[in-house]
Amino acid sequence: MKNFEELGISSGFVKGLSELNIIEPTDVQKKVIPILLSRATDIVVQAQTGTGKTATYGLPLLEQIDSNMNSVQSLVLCPTRELAQQVAKQLFKFTKYSAKVFTEAVYGGEYIDHQIVRLKRPTQIIVATPGRLIDLIKREAVNLSKVKTVVLDEADEMLSMGFKKELDEILSFLPAIENKWMFSATIPHGIQEIISKHLAKDAKHIEINRENIVNKNISHQYVMCDDSDKLHLLTLFLKSEHKNRGLIFCKTKAATKKLSLQLIAKNISTDAIHGDLSQKERDKVMRAFKNKSLRVLVSTDVAARGIDVSGLAFVAHYQLPESIEYYTHRSGRTARAGKEGISMCFANTTELKILKNYERTLGIKFRQIKEIR
Repeated sequence: MKNFEELGISSGFVKGLSELNIIEPTDVQKKVIPILLSRATDIVVQAQTGTGKTATYGLPLLEQIDSNMNSVQSLVLCPTRELAQQVAKQLFKFTKYSAKVFTEAVYGGEYIDHQIVRLKRPTQIIVATPGRLIDLIKREAVNLSKVKTVVLDEADEMLSMGFKKELDEILSFLPAIENKWMFSATIPHGIQEIISKHLAKDAKHIEINRENIVNKNISHQYVMCDDSDKLHLLTLFLKSEHKNRGLIFCKTKAATKKLSLQLIAKNISTDAIHGDLSQKERDKVMRAFKNKSLRVLVSTDVAARGIDVSGLAFVAHYQLPESIEYYTHRSGRTARAGKEGISMCFANTTELKILKNYERTLGIKFRQIKEIR
């Protein structure tokens, strides 16, 4: 079994990883890291969240950086501010025992002037949402002339959020580019267009087998119920989990807000995260959740991108997600770092076929819970 050193990662980074309890490389890391380290390359990696993508591209990215050069050398594009913040934080943690690499996250929802001031400091990696990066380029607040590597993280999500024009613009704006690394759960037509237009004709394509997508330490469960009984059963489930902490997912902002208030009324320490919150409000909620002031966080799918809180015992699907990819994103928030976790679905009779589809496509098995005690 290859470890990170055998994959070619420097001992300083390996020490930083082991402190984060990242010891054994995942399937995607074993397949992709040696390719990214070996030479300049364009690559498309089809893999889901929870497979260790940030370390897969983050470690080779850090290995490339010349820490004596103060210019921006690498660029990571992300669909949401949460993911941008999370990636920047991870890169910082990886460098604890190695030469200092300066990373800056820039995204919408924060005053652009504050970000411009921060970018005046030495910055070697920028992690950005596409819209905000375009704004900074227009203001000539960022110099990308020395960028050798660009990473498109969750490319399909950036596309579904309407960033195709911005991606085209950014990818056409990098004069010194040598590496284009794309990570995407799916390859829809729009992503195929970007690959054809911007990546080399001989770009490598790696797809991580679907049976390796879902963490084996997650117990997938469901309880059958009418929509009118969901709140009562969710409350029983939370009671059965005692003091364990977790995430609850809804499909809409309205449902997220409503459920959060209903749980607060039942004296469960809860808050909600959704698209209507300002960045300041989001940060406040996330701080409270991370420092364990909140036991439960209710979230929409998009707002949860980039949420990485250790020690979550469960994910509850109060409303089933719109897509298989979202189910993988959701359930991947539990059972991290070798721990076990529960992914609990509250499903009505018409939703049973959706669960059957998850089983077929993801190679998982749901266990029906007849009674929550």
